[in-house]
Amino acid sequence: MKITDFTANHIERAIAIAKQNYEAERRCVPALPPLNEWPDMTGFAHNNLGAAAFDGDRMLGFLCVWDPWDNAWDMQGLRHLFSPMHGNGTVPENRAKIYARLYQAAGEKWARAGAASHGICLYAHDTVGQEQFFRYGFGARTVDAIRGMDEIKAPPCEGYTFCEPAPEEVIEILPLENLHMAGYIDSPFFMVRQQDSETGFWEEYQKVRPVYFLARYNGTAIAYIKAELDGETFIQNTSGYLHVKGLYCLPEHRGKGVPQTLLNCLTQKLKSQGYVRLGVDFESFNPSGSGFWHKYFTAYTYGVVRRIDESAILKIREGC
Repeated sequence: MKITDFTANHIERAIAIAKQNYEAERRCVPALPPLNEWPDMTGFAHNNLGAAAFDGDRMLGFLCVWDPWDNAWDMQGLRHLFSPMHGNGTVPENRAKIYARLYQAAGEKWARAGAASHGICLYAHDTVGQEQFFRYGFGARTVDAIRGMDEIKAPPCEGYTFCEPAPEEVIEILPLENLHMAGYIDSPFFMVRQQDSETGFWEEYQKVRPVYFLARYNGTAIAYIKAELDGETFIQNTSGYLHVKGLYCLPEHRGKGVPQTLLNCLTQKLKSQGYVRLGVDFESFNPSGSGFWHKYFTAYTYGVVRRIDESAILKIREGC
């Protein structure tokens, strides 16, 4: 096996491998859409941060990343590099060995580029790839999941009302969104999410125009669900797709079917408008949300991450 830099000459063969990997996952997750177009991969060749594996003239796999994300997650000085769903792939045979060699080569490039945080999007049913990156120090962080617009079973929610709020009513959602964001600091999240001001909330609403559904109890807003045309993978660019961007229910109202009913309200509305797929992304370490999303959606990717020692980066760069 020969490892080389990923170049523009490799793109056509890389796309063929990536499409094969996607179709393999699609056989496991029928809700995934067929693809007529593939995302542009020229950026992977231009940033010189990728690697390709060959056996003679046959490409065995590739591992590429987007351009660096500096001050990632609001952490001053942290540089993160991420390989998206279409940024890596291998042939089926010897996948673990191929990924191991690819990361050994690409990871050195990423360290020399000053990236202490490495992230890779792997297909949910590629257990061989996941196990290999686990052995190389990666752990799970994110999940992408998808479902059709079929209705789910939800218990009757007596005393609750559900509606799509009018524009003048959406401000009722702001306190719930801020409670949602504030909860990310708690264990086992340990994430900082910025809370919004009323001005910022209105500006974002006017710009994006998300779809909201709201649950009330005794006239007071107690839960919401939010969807918009935005996602974490290129699936968002396919027709008939929308993405859940938030779901929150006050703790005292959980376990009564409120989130399930909100999800049904959303899917019924979107189905009537011609949407056929609903996606979501979430943290794998979300103690309550993860169970909900896995129950009603099917995972198709896992995002794995690794944080390397910044002092090692300094040593490596000194040797450049």
